[in-house]
This record gives sequence, C-alpha cells and structure tokens, in this order.
Amino acid sequence: MPTTDMPLAPMSPDAAISAFSYLRAVQADDVEADREFASGEPRMPELLVDVVERIVVPVTALPGPEAGEPCADTFALEALGRVFVTSLRSWAQAGPDTAEGVARAVIDFAAQFLTEDHEDVADTLRQLEAVGVGQALDAHPAPATRTRCA
Repeated sequence: MPTTDMPLAPMSPDAAISAFSYLRAVQADDVEADREFASGEPRMPELLVDVVERIVVPVTALPGPEAGEPCADTFALEALGRVFVTSLRSWAQAGPDTAEGVARAVIDFAAQFLTEDHEDVADTLRQLEAVGVGQALDAHPAPATRTRCA
C-alpha cells in the first residue's frame, strides 16, 4: 500500500478550537454543550478526523533511522494507526450524526495511548488542544492591523 509523507494542511484556529471544545464536552458527558457544538458545526466529524490524524500519525509512525532497525511490532503499530484513521474518516463521511462516535474513539485513543497513570484524559485533551490550537495560530497568524495617524 503506498504511503505519503505529505505534511497535513494546517487547521484554522477556529476549526481547532471547535473540534477540541467538542471533544472536551463529549469527554465530560456534557450533553447540552455536545449538542450545541455539533449543531453549530456540521463538519464536526471531518474536523475530528483532522484532529485524530494529527494525534495518531505521530504516535504510531515508524521511528526515524536514529532509533535503529524497526521490529515487526513497530510495523504493526504503524499499520494499525493508518487503519484507525482511515476507518474514522470513512465513518465520518456518513454525516454529522457520527460526530459523537468519532469523538469517543478519539478520546479512547487518548486515554489508552497518551494518558499516563497519574493523569486524567481531560488533562491529556487540554495538552493536545494547546498544541493543536498553537499550531493553527502559528500557521494562520492574525493579520496585522493598520493604525491611522491623526
């Protein structure tokens, strides 16, 4: 199966904020906020897949040459990461009603692979949000405002 190493197009700050706000609402079982975020952004499933790709790919990617020769487990993890992202992308294409299921899959991935024993998954999501929104802001800086001389 061919793979590409093309970098992902950066998310807009609004898209990153919306996706992570929705993830935190679902994780907190805040049904009211969950519905508000999902109904306010009909593309929420696609935004969540964009977020999950930015999380899963680095975690499951094959290590660089400095790590030595990869083993069979490394190749399996990389393949599972691709399958996970592809499955969520296919599921998200079914429409806006898939947002909660996709969000729960993202949250479960974060809980199982990224959350340390002493951490709460909510802390992990906040850390991921800080990185994701920071990258979006770096890629889409606010336009410089012009000041008028009096």
